[in-house]
Amino acid sequence: MKEKTVNELAIGEIGIVNKIIGEETIKRRLLDLGLIEGTNIKPVLISPSGDPRAFEFRGSLIAIRKEDAENIKIKVL
Repeated sequence: MKEKTVNELAIGEIGIVNKIIGEETIKRRLLDLGLIEGTNIKPVLISPSGDPRAFEFRGSLIAIRKEDAENIKIKVL
């Protein structure tokens, strides 16, 4: 498996969260939403400007800004 950031996933491609790095407040917010290690995450929508992108995980659809998505490290199968 190769490690990437969630921002590098193509629409519909599934990754598994490996770790979240960066600022503690954003990290805590993502963890509170259920984005923890081992969670499957899939990009499903991109805004017309390219930022933010919408990701599906744990049955929810959440928009995440590009700068925050770069801190979500994933493994791609």
